[in-house]
Amino acid sequence: MVNKCPFFGKCGGCKYDFTAADYHASKRAELCDIPITGEPLWTLPGGRRRADFAFAGSEFGFYESGTKNIISIDSCPNLLPEINQLIPYLSALPWGGAGSCLVTACDNGIDVAITSSVPYFTPDFRDAAMKLPVIRITWNDKVIKQIVQPLVSFGDVSVPYPSGAFLQPTVHSADTMRDLVVSRASGSKRIADLFCGLGNFTYALDADGFDIVGTGVSRDLFKKPLTVGMLNQYDCVVMDPPRAGALAQCNELVRSNVPRVIYISCNPKTFMRDSQILTRGGYKIQELIPIDQFVGSHHWELFCVFERK
Repeated sequence: MVNKCPFFGKCGGCKYDFTAADYHASKRAELCDIPITGEPLWTLPGGRRRADFAFAGSEFGFYESGTKNIISIDSCPNLLPEINQLIPYLSALPWGGAGSCLVTACDNGIDVAITSSVPYFTPDFRDAAMKLPVIRITWNDKVIKQIVQPLVSFGDVSVPYPSGAFLQPTVHSADTMRDLVVSRASGSKRIADLFCGLGNFTYALDADGFDIVGTGVSRDLFKKPLTVGMLNQYDCVVMDPPRAGALAQCNELVRSNVPRVIYISCNPKTFMRDSQILTRGGYKIQELIPIDQFVGSHHWELFCVFERK
């Protein structure tokens, strides 16, 4: 049983108390305008493998709700224990300037990626940071410390983790979405994985991946979406875009012959915009399942299968 967070209502990370008896009902109300076809899939708290902390001067912690004030914390019940164990050491660092500190629990240790308004770090900070029990620390992409290359796994495939790269917040939610995608893409002969990132779906699908960084072909799908001629090589397209959605790519998809589109979205607003483009273009929603991978927040992940004859 996870205890209620002592910072709930102050810290801006959670809108809902995920320990409350009515948590599921309260958060489910966020979906009132979404045409879901199945019950939500819930993620247990305490499994987040990444946390984006803030610092300003000597203050370190999470932003207060609705402000840029920083709340110092000693632990978060939504985070993995190994990240919580690191928080006191991070708080004690001689911080300077202001910025963010992204902490990611990789397969072989913890990665710390610092982004700061100050382009340099002091010798005191470097000396203190070197003592942290982590495998890599970067400051504005400059490596302060690296013991080994951080690695992350997608199923049985392990890949290098670039500093600050995107990962699904929990291993459980990444596995859940990968299982859904693989199941619904079954029978497809050639698959394109768009906005593929580090390859959560790419390897399991044996797909052609496209993104700015990570697995597959380097391509900015916002500026250069796959064209109709390229899309017509595929009988299934998987898309997991950032919060901005996949507007340009959807406009190409409706002109293509692709019969099945699997769309994973972390932003219901842009998903609904893109969904309207696809449905006006002849696709129909076959399945739409919400996933509570951002436990405690108002955010939902949406998993949707579009098909057309």
